[in-house]
Amino acid sequence: MRMARTVEHMLDEVCTAAIRVDTETASRLIAQDEEIDREEVAIEAETLRLMTLFQPMGSDMRRLCTVLKVNGDLERIADCVVNIAERIEHVQRDAIEPYRPELEQIYPAVRRMLHDVLHAYSMVDEKVALRLRGEDDAIDALYEQLIRKLVIQAARSPESLASHLDVLSIAKNLERIADHITNIAEDVIYLSTGRIVRHTVQE
Repeated sequence: MRMARTVEHMLDEVCTAAIRVDTETASRLIAQDEEIDREEVAIEAETLRLMTLFQPMGSDMRRLCTVLKVNGDLERIADCVVNIAERIEHVQRDAIEPYRPELEQIYPAVRRMLHDVLHAYSMVDEKVALRLRGEDDAIDALYEQLIRKLVIQAARSPESLASHLDVLSIAKNLERIADHITNIAEDVIYLSTGRIVRHTVQE
C-alpha cells in the first residue's frame, strides 16, 4: 500500500504537470521511477520467499498471488507516468490546446479510477472492483475521440507532426493506465471470490 500511495501521487502530479506543461515536475517524476522499481523488486522477492517458506493454501495463496499481480501493474502504471513525463519535457504548449477538452476529461477519470481501485484492494471490496471493470470503456471512447481529432489536426499542420505525436503518447499512456487499473480490479475480484474474470464479459 505504501508503493500504491506513491504511484497514485505520481499520477496526480503528472496529470497536473501535463495541464501546465510543467517540465520541472516532469523531470522529478522521471527520476522517481527508480524508487518504484526498487520497491517492486523487494515486494516480489518477499512474496516469493513467503510462498517458498510456508507453501500457503487457499485464501493465503490467493492473497500472495494477488500481491504479485498488483505489484506488477503498479510498476507499469509508474512506467506510464514516466512516459507521460518524458513527453511533457518537450511537447509544445500550443500543441496541447486542441486536445484539452478530451485530456481534461481523461485526467480526472483515470485518477479517480486508480484511487477507487486502491481502496477496493485495501478493503477487498468486490462491488467497487466490479464497477471499475466497466469504467475503462469511457476512457477508451475519449481516447478514440482524441485520435480522430489528431488525424484532422495533423493533416492541417503536418509540420507540427512531432508535437501531435507527443499528445498522442500522453493520451495512449493514460489509456494504458486505465487498462492496468482494470487488471487490478479483476485481481480484487479474484482475491475476494476466487473467480478469474479476466477475458470474460462483464455481467
